[in-house]
Amino acid sequence: MTIRHDIRHDYAYPLRIDAGARQLARANYPEHVNQLLRQLLLTSPGERVCLPEFGCGLRRLVFAPQSDALTATVRIQVQQSINRWLGDQVRLTDVQVLSGANPANGLDEGSLLITVSYTLVDTQTPATLSVKVS
Repeated sequence: MTIRHDIRHDYAYPLRIDAGARQLARANYPEHVNQLLRQLLLTSPGERVCLPEFGCGLRRLVFAPQSDALTATVRIQVQQSINRWLGDQVRLTDVQVLSGANPANGLDEGSLLITVSYTLVDTQTPATLSVKVS
């Protein structure tokens, strides 16, 4: 029996009703994993009652003094969170962090831009996600 990953669909995030189908909206597998990553990065630990350790806590780091130490901390935090919570679905290839401390980045002071490059484990497809946190 062969499993076809190109036809795999999962529930879309945020959870919603597809008006045309009159059922829960679905997303293809790469889009679903992208949504999971975004959800992980933008959730702070303690926000989920049943999974209090879930999340990356990036929003609280926006208020930290922006420096090279902050970008290194964010990079490590993102890597650890993804490996812990989504390591069975993605293999990280790179995490880049830009902060508003450097005007050349084109970000406002207090903003962070996190770019995650990864490979989907099931399909071996490379993908990238960028999240701006202000």
